[in-house]
This record gives sequence, structure tokens and C-alpha cells, in this order.
Amino acid sequence: MSLAELCRRIEQTPQNFYKKLQRGTVFYKEMFVIAEVLDIRYEQAFIFPNGEKIEINKCL
Repeated sequence: MSLAELCRRIEQTPQNFYKKLQRGTVFYKEMFVIAEVLDIRYEQAFIFPNGEKIEINKCL
């Protein structure tokens, strides 16, 4: 899928999305939307030194 097609599906302009990527300001909620569009799973987690993991697995 092209970047232009991805942007169309997440309802952002390619210019706006590219700027977000450059600035590192793509929010985690947007990552879930992108994953949904790409039919993949996106995970975020806090991992403690002892290996315990707290996952954020849904858009809050």
C-alpha cells in the first residue's frame, strides 16, 4: 500500500502525516487506526526490570 493510500484510509493528508512522522508526533491512538487499516496488530507495553509487562492493547 502506498503512503498516499494509507493516508486516505486514515483520513489524513500525506503532507500532514509525513510532518507528524518527521516530528515524531504520531499519537498512539493513530497507531491503532493505522494497524487496523493495515490489518495488523499494534501493541504498546510497559516492561519492568523483572520482566512483568503491562500491555495497552486497545484504543483508550
